[in-house]
Amino acid sequence: MAPVVATEINVRRRRMRLTRRMNLVVGTVVVGLLVAVALLSLVWTPLPPAKMQIIHKLQPPFSFGLLGTDQFGRDVLSMLMVGCWNSLSIAVVAVAIGGTLGAIAGLSAAAFRGVFESLLMRICDVIFALPPILSAMMLGAFLGPGRLTAIIAIATFMIPVFARVTLASALQAWSRDYVLAARALGNTRFTISVRHVLPNIMSQIIVQATIQLGLAVLTEAGLSFLGLGLAPPAPTWGRMLADAQTYLALAPWLAILPGLAIALCVFGFNMLGDGLRDLLDPREASR
Repeated sequence: MAPVVATEINVRRRRMRLTRRMNLVVGTVVVGLLVAVALLSLVWTPLPPAKMQIIHKLQPPFSFGLLGTDQFGRDVLSMLMVGCWNSLSIAVVAVAIGGTLGAIAGLSAAAFRGVFESLLMRICDVIFALPPILSAMMLGAFLGPGRLTAIIAIATFMIPVFARVTLASALQAWSRDYVLAARALGNTRFTISVRHVLPNIMSQIIVQATIQLGLAVLTEAGLSFLGLGLAPPAPTWGRMLADAQTYLALAPWLAILPGLAIALCVFGFNMLGDGLRDLLDPREASR
């Protein structure tokens, strides 16, 4: 019976490894295609995304343009391409800002502990209690709708996420032998955090950033849907969904296409994050 059990375990391990590789491959391909489309939109689109052709309004896919036109006769494919750039650029900047500030806060809390750690956790709890959409609405009252409002709202929500992930990982690193050796040599807490702790937890931060990018894209779409994103005529996936509500019966593709784009983007980043986690985590790789 033992050889049979061993064979079954080996088969399961091979299936798990194949699944992990597929997650990484699929996520990389999807995200790579989205990035390529976003970069391509900077230099070329089938038509100017803001160009109105009322005579060709609400044309279905393949009848006028590859993906048809909206209620103003604008090319849907061009709007989706430019919307991809707008969504990804806002998400990347917001996650970069939130991730950097959160990582600094988490590293500092792990290094100094005590009151600073408790204060950071209470601040994180307060921020988590305010959804990013609500935060953006409050910011919009002061800053007005726009790219900056969306970036600040999303980044603010990202800070406690990265702070907690970094703190948990850093606390584990501080108990390792290499950190104890560095402390015995007289290194300061700042030096230990930068030279020893941060490099050893960077993989967790990268994985978390990849997953949070999908959430950032989804949040940006929600803000644009509520009119708190980029101002017209700059196309965004969320506003395309909002504008399509009136024409669901006449032109369902106006809602289906941006909805699929958002879902594909979130799916791609989640798959990429899962694949990177399995690749960078030595415990998963050894299984």
